Amino acid sequence: MTLETIDALTESTHRFPAHPIAGLSGTSFKQEHIEEILGDASSYKGFFEIHAENYMGAGGPPHRMLEDIRKEYPVSLHGVAMSIGGMQPLDTQHLRRFQSLVERYEPALVSEHLAWSTHGGTFFNDLLPLPYTEATLSRVCEHIDQVQEAIRRPILLENPSTYVAFTDSTYDEVDFIKNISRRTGCGLLLDINNVFVSSKNQGFSALDYLRSFPLDRVAEIHLAGHAEQFDDEGDLLLIDSHDGPVSDAVWKLFEIIIDKYGSIPTLVEWDSNIPAWPVLEAEVRLAQTVLDRRAVASIPGQYHAA
Repeated sequence: MTLETIDALTESTHRFPAHPIAGLSGTSFKQEHIEEILGDASSYKGFFEIHAENYMGAGGPPHRMLEDIRKEYPVSLHGVAMSIGGMQPLDTQHLRRFQSLVERYEPALVSEHLAWSTHGGTFFNDLLPLPYTEATLSRVCEHIDQVQEAIRRPILLENPSTYVAFTDSTYDEVDFIKNISRRTGCGLLLDINNVFVSSKNQGFSALDYLRSFPLDRVAEIHLAGHAEQFDDEGDLLLIDSHDGPVSDAVWKLFEIIIDKYGSIPTLVEWDSNIPAWPVLEAEVRLAQTVLDRRAVASIPGQYHAA
């Protein structure tokens, strides 16, 4: 799918305000924070990410809250179960529900993972890694084309956190991702915590990875906390846990990327051990401080959703 084709698919009539997202930080929307977010004294100026699979029912309180959020703030839609890298065809029912959410809420950004999470009709509670081969590349590109044609707009593909590597891989991860983006016209979601976690687990330089990453294709950044464990041999193992504040090392990598490239919309993920709203908002403000230092920089317009 070419960029021209994607651009032609994005024409639509909007139901919600087209809140700008360029240069903003944000965080995951948690329903327990709704009163503070929408309260009279709320000073929040960022955006919210929602996990698509939490809103695939037809209605009820979750949708009423999301509609209230969407009226006031930009929203990014983040899929966690499309299984873009799976060996089987995409689940067409799941894709239709995903498409319906895009049409219903008009998110500023839409993203999914470079991973697989289904097999034989079973959904796993994990984002599982892929061998980086030509066969995998063709399959991933086919699936991304199918998603983009269904939702009539480009998606952003997120780099994974990894705990194992495949001996039959013929691409390194960055080259694999570059080829996907070039073939499908998709944008990229750069998860800096995932880069850091993988670099420690796999023994490579996070800075070298980021230097080679196609930053011109990046339309969103993720930051998150991680946990430290030890494997059976007693070696340190980092887990992409999203259960605490962003680490100092990840903040430093983020600053390097923003200083180099400019103010890319940035999300702080915190999905378990969820703190009180002021704690989460403080993390968002830290990210915004970094972004504001480069607010005059621009982002390539073709990777911004309407």
